[in-house]
Amino acid sequence: MGDAIQPTLIVGLGNPGAEYQATRHNIGFRVVDALAAHWHVSLHPHNRFQGEYGEGQVGGQRLRLLKPLTYMNHSGRSVQAVLSWFKLPISSLLVIYDDADLPLGRLRLRLSGSTGGHNGIKSIIQHTHSQDFPRLKVGIAYGLRLQQTGPRNAVPYVLGNFSQAERDALPEVLTLTIAAIDVAVRDGVETAMNHYNGKTVAIAGP
Repeated sequence: MGDAIQPTLIVGLGNPGAEYQATRHNIGFRVVDALAAHWHVSLHPHNRFQGEYGEGQVGGQRLRLLKPLTYMNHSGRSVQAVLSWFKLPISSLLVIYDDADLPLGRLRLRLSGSTGGHNGIKSIIQHTHSQDFPRLKVGIAYGLRLQQTGPRNAVPYVLGNFSQAERDALPEVLTLTIAAIDVAVRDGVETAMNHYNGKTVAIAGP
């Protein structure tokens, strides 16, 4: 496992402000908040990093948590600030964000990739000049969204709030996500991919 990619900077994407707090687009923020509680890491506003930031020891290694507060479309400014300050390689990054084409209850870990139409990832690629960083997509598609085909506008959907059925499922989704990140950090992203890319949290019908 000497070549395993083990992230040390975990970034959750979202938008700051009470009006966005409960939206599907902010699932990355929710995951980092849950991780902070799980790992006993305190998050605090950090001006240099333009976000909420905290550090902790997990499995004998230092881990850093970040929630960019730049708004989604400028997430890369915050991420690049942390990478530059600590001189971290791009492979040390794990970015957590919403995927409006993936069912709620499904995760998809990747070692690299394009923007996939996600503006937060687009900003990170622009600022780091690389798309070779691990990322974890958390599915947020549910109900009628899963039945839509062809071109579709995701913006109204991702900026909407979770339904009651979705909120009921979120604790289990977050538990699964934390478990996947734990494995990625301790044993490598590829091991986590093998274990968690096929797992699904069962969600009650709309």
